[in-house]
Amino acid sequence: MKHTFSVQVENKFGVLARIAGLFAARGFNIESLAVSPTNDPSVSNMTIVVNAPDERILEQIKKQLNKLVDTIKVQDLTGENFIDRELVLVKVAVNPKTRPQILEIAQTLEAKIDEAATKDLTLEVVGDQNKIHTLLELLKPFEIKEIVRTGRIAMSRH
Repeated sequence: MKHTFSVQVENKFGVLARIAGLFAARGFNIESLAVSPTNDPSVSNMTIVVNAPDERILEQIKKQLNKLVDTIKVQDLTGENFIDRELVLVKVAVNPKTRPQILEIAQTLEAKIDEAATKDLTLEVVGDQNKIHTLLELLKPFEIKEIVRTGRIAMSRH
């Protein structure tokens, strides 16, 4: 099961490595990681998404995250009401036949055309994981040249 954590930490050197190390030491691969400053320059927010087949070990990780000196707050957003977004850039090969089809997909998903060249289009989409998944599925029949994703950010609705 995928778990989404929001972790507030002190904005200090080495904190990211220590937190990522907790997951790695337990054999959990971090699927998405985004770190950003908050309205307080001494605090950063980390959004961490992991696929956790073992709930018991995940509970240990949460407890160890809370014990780290640099950790201010750990929130497991899984199962809660939260907002999540991701930014994806997708470069797709186009020709006179496929260009209108790809532009229609872009319009349907409210994608921005960041760059339009003769042989490719670069689309920018911001959305939740369902929207990003839908975009990538719709573009599968075409030649995707490159995909770059930011990783998810999330916050509780309360």
